Amino acid sequence: MNLTVFYGAVILGLLYALMVLGVYLTFRILNFPDLTVDGSITLGAAVAASLIISGVNPVVATLVAPLAGALAGLVTGTLHTKFSIPPLLAGILTMIGLYSINLRIMGRPNLPLLRQPVIFEYVARTGLTMRNSEFILSLCVALLFIFILYYFLNTETGQALRATGDNEVMMRSLGVNTDRMKIVGLGISNALVALCGALVAQYQGFADISMGIGVIIAGLASVIVGEVLLGSSRIIVWLMAVVLGSVLYRLIIAVVLRLGFQPTDLKLFTAVIVTIALISPFIKSYLEKLRERYREKNKLKA
Repeated sequence: MNLTVFYGAVILGLLYALMVLGVYLTFRILNFPDLTVDGSITLGAAVAASLIISGVNPVVATLVAPLAGALAGLVTGTLHTKFSIPPLLAGILTMIGLYSINLRIMGRPNLPLLRQPVIFEYVARTGLTMRNSEFILSLCVALLFIFILYYFLNTETGQALRATGDNEVMMRSLGVNTDRMKIVGLGISNALVALCGALVAQYQGFADISMGIGVIIAGLASVIVGEVLLGSSRIIVWLMAVVLGSVLYRLIIAVVLRLGFQPTDLKLFTAVIVTIALISPFIKSYLEKLRERYREKNKLKA
């Protein structure tokens, strides 16, 4: 069996972990179903790729991408909080607008990065192979943002953000500006998603206008898989579970492709994975009830 495929899947999982962390921040922490993700990940890739082709240093180009993503999140947050547009519709409006903006930035549907410098080459200069450099950088970035988010969510602002997602009415009665908390949360989330897009574009060697299609579903699948495996009330465990879920999701996709299925079947498998993960607590509860009934019957027989 060729382990290179699975090694690549792990790297992709670590890179996409940034997107999954962003989805977790809005979906679980803020209780806000944000569909901006499908557009902001492409925005990050488009900005980074365009800047690199223009001669900008890859590190600088990568750091500019999350700023663009944060702006997209601010637009969604403003549409929802200031104009009372429902969360789903606000995200869809921003996502649709970003499609045209991304095309404008790239100038064409696909922007190749062949023979262009990428951020992974800086790690490779230490003597490592490019593949090992990609793994080390993606792992370090994922771990870095786990601890950054852990620190942030334990600050006063972070706790206010978490409380806003838990009980918005109560936080308003305590004098917290919940609208501002939502805008901040959406900005941070989409900044992470755009950073993910910038890194993925450099890893794959191109930015494509369609690379964000269905990303939100993959993000939710990764979040749910991680929660099922490492469910905990501790924030640090949740964040690590999210990253683990991202890696496992990419490994599952790699296994599916190795079994001979077509890439067009991946959406179906994603839907199946999400469904299984969602119904797993009900299945677990049902099995526990069956065990209890079985024990009661054995006691009566004894």
